[in-house]
Amino acid sequence: MVRSWLVYLRKTDWFLIGALFALSAIGLLMIYGIGTSYEISSLLQFRKQAIAVILGISAMIALMAWDYRRLRSYGLVAYGVGLLLLVGVLIFGTEVRGTQGWFRIGTVGIQPVEIAKVLFALFLASYFYKQVHKRLDWITFFGSFIAMVIYVGLIMLQPDFGSSMVIVGIWLAGIAFAGLRKRTWLLLIGATLAAVYIAWSFFLVPYQQQRITSFLNPEADPLGAGYNVIQAQTAIGSGGWFGKGIGEGSQSRLRFLPEASTDFMFAVMGEELGFVGIALILILFGVILIRILYIGYSSRDVFVQTYTVMISGMFGMHILVNAGMNMGIMPVTGIPLPFASAAASSLVAGYVAIGIVLNMRISARSADHRDSFV
Repeated sequence: MVRSWLVYLRKTDWFLIGALFALSAIGLLMIYGIGTSYEISSLLQFRKQAIAVILGISAMIALMAWDYRRLRSYGLVAYGVGLLLLVGVLIFGTEVRGTQGWFRIGTVGIQPVEIAKVLFALFLASYFYKQVHKRLDWITFFGSFIAMVIYVGLIMLQPDFGSSMVIVGIWLAGIAFAGLRKRTWLLLIGATLAAVYIAWSFFLVPYQQQRITSFLNPEADPLGAGYNVIQAQTAIGSGGWFGKGIGEGSQSRLRFLPEASTDFMFAVMGEELGFVGIALILILFGVILIRILYIGYSSRDVFVQTYTVMISGMFGMHILVNAGMNMGIMPVTGIPLPFASAAASSLVAGYVAIGIVLNMRISARSADHRDSFV
């Protein structure tokens, strides 16, 4: 048993784990600073985040010891579980800030869409592993497209536009890597434009439409739809090179910045850690994405390659949208900054996704059976 764990430790990607732990530690520090900066200190979010970090790390370690190849046969099961979660939350879920996307167990809230994102990536990896060799055929393409549309439709019913974007991002990363024909890309662009029109006309509620239009010109409604963007930009700009210090950010301390510990954590980091701190955060994210892609690149298993690309797409979309909306270059959609924002479900699901990646690195090194796109 001890020898087995020593093997795991030797084969583990410590660069990836180090970046994860560093981001989680910085996130905890920022949440602690936000909680203690108010007139009446509150460490409730800090305690919840600390528990989520412990649960996430525990799940990651458990998954590292389980052979990932078993997952290849359970792609449809993974999709079905995600489907049940998304349907279940619409029936039995609790509404929070206008979105019915939470299961409540006492004081604990669970956001099933975060779990569904990882399950969707597992499904697509299994689907492409069985059916893709060189390029996507039309049947495979439309099969994956329909699977994606069902998830997106259910998520939009909550409504949760940000998570819908992430699901689309996962799918796009998967089909791009699998080898989509040029003609199909043209068809996809046309379908995307049509989908945007349909979503705008029939699915997005007025406040979500305002969020999307406000990022184009937040000054048009500085006290309404554009308020969050303006305050986030002010926070980032006031941080200077080295920031004001943990818990010293006036935008979050005086509560000018809404949802400081969740949606606008990037702005808080900019104000309290400055440009240097933000650069460090982005470097850590870069390490995570590069190491995930490297694990896929170094494997000849199609399942590993596809899963790592899509998980990178999932994290990349979260980072792009969250940082972008804080800087005013993306619409405010309400998705957290991975491993840093006070979002327990997202954090645990992220560690689960990374645990599977690390398992792929450990198991694949000793695997005799390998498959490849090339």
